[in-house]
Amino acid sequence: MPDLPQEQARAAASDRPSITRIIADDGGALSSELNALRRTLFPPASHKLLRSFSSGEAAKLIGVADGYLRQLSLASKGPQPEIGPGGRRSYTLGQINELRQLLDDGPKAKRYVPHRSGDEHCQVLAVVNFKGGSGKTTTAAHLAQYLALRGYRVLAVDLDPQASLTALHGYQPEFDVGPNQTLYAAIRHDDEQRPLAEVVRKTYFPGLDLVPGNLELMEFEHDTPRVLADRNAEPFFGRIATALGSVADDYDVMILDCPPQLGFLTLGALCAATAMLVTVHPQMLDVMSMCQFLLMASDLLGVVQEAGADLDYDFLRYVVTRYEPSDAPQTQMVGFMRSLFRERVLTHLMLKSTAVSDAGLSKQTLYEIGRESFTRATYDRAIEALDGVNGEIEGLMHRAWGRISA
Repeated sequence: MPDLPQEQARAAASDRPSITRIIADDGGALSSELNALRRTLFPPASHKLLRSFSSGEAAKLIGVADGYLRQLSLASKGPQPEIGPGGRRSYTLGQINELRQLLDDGPKAKRYVPHRSGDEHCQVLAVVNFKGGSGKTTTAAHLAQYLALRGYRVLAVDLDPQASLTALHGYQPEFDVGPNQTLYAAIRHDDEQRPLAEVVRKTYFPGLDLVPGNLELMEFEHDTPRVLADRNAEPFFGRIATALGSVADDYDVMILDCPPQLGFLTLGALCAATAMLVTVHPQMLDVMSMCQFLLMASDLLGVVQEAGADLDYDFLRYVVTRYEPSDAPQTQMVGFMRSLFRERVLTHLMLKSTAVSDAGLSKQTLYEIGRESFTRATYDRAIEALDGVNGEIEGLMHRAWGRISA
């Protein structure tokens, strides 16, 4: 006689959706809701727009007094600001760059357009770690935008299949980035390879371009083992450097947001880089994870170096992120890292701030949101920390270029 409970259990199991179906349905539902949220946040075309900057902010970015900008405006020199309530003047970033050019064309006592000269190489900064929550993408996004605000020509490259850097810059990976529209298009091993220049996209930040990412980037991790046996193929570790080199003349600096693992993409990025930024949250588990990352990276980079990779770095720095000064164990951990790594730990620390996390809720960075969106103390504290970290990195770039002495 058949066992009815067992038959009923099998029938019930057959009626349940598979785990694959559940995951696919959940992912699709979440994707649709995120796309709807984007349309709500950035109407009417669902595209992000960069805010204008007050006259005081513009003067600080350019490096002149606010009164001098007013004099230029009254003399009808350069772009004219928008006049708001109470006579408040504001400039777009495009206008700020025009003012830089106007001032740079005058007496050369000071340099207002920071573009690199012919003998200064393009800086390629790889932002890495394989511990989730280390602030890797947040660091890469704010650094790229800081440099664009300062007048540099910046290319942000999203190497992470999760594509958070892409989403922060207004593109939803599964909707806005199609097949063969990521870095993979320029480094793939077959005849569908495209020039990187065809993949680069403009952003709403003047001076900041983007190579978007999506899940397609995983194809490089799957394809590369198959072609390693082909001795005539370009080594995998040189493909990213070759692709970036094809557009290097258009940029002063490239920011690479690497995947959170040491695969072929990350190794290729590290071989293409002129500097490495390792983000770390100052807690024991995070530092232990970073230890494993460093040991594994040294082994793998040693192998590719023996195979012909050129690892000539201008600098390596550890970037402490989400730091809470009132947390005694974190302060001890920072001191511990400084005792080991000395000047390789950035002097400035990126503080944990509700301003940064709140901005992220609307897929924005702190540089995109005005001071009026937060309490002054919260905003000023976060911006001071961000500018300190990014300004220190900018100084390291200048030292590598020989603009300041070591």
